[in-house]
Amino acid sequence: MESKEKCPECGCKEIGRGKMSGYACMVPEGRVFVSSALIAEVCTDCGLILRLKVEKPHKFKRK
Repeated sequence: MESKEKCPECGCKEIGRGKMSGYACMVPEGRVFVSSALIAEVCTDCGLILRLKVEKPHKFKRK
């Protein structure tokens, strides 16, 4: 994935994307059986995680 963003650590402009799921999922506070995988944007040279966000943000809305 080519991005206009660059890594603040090493200056690399090639940013990759990865998905954490399973035990690495995010669970909304106060809820047990709801979760979402995490999506990370990662520098392909030094490995710095530039951005981390949930895949399904609607699961975090309060009812």
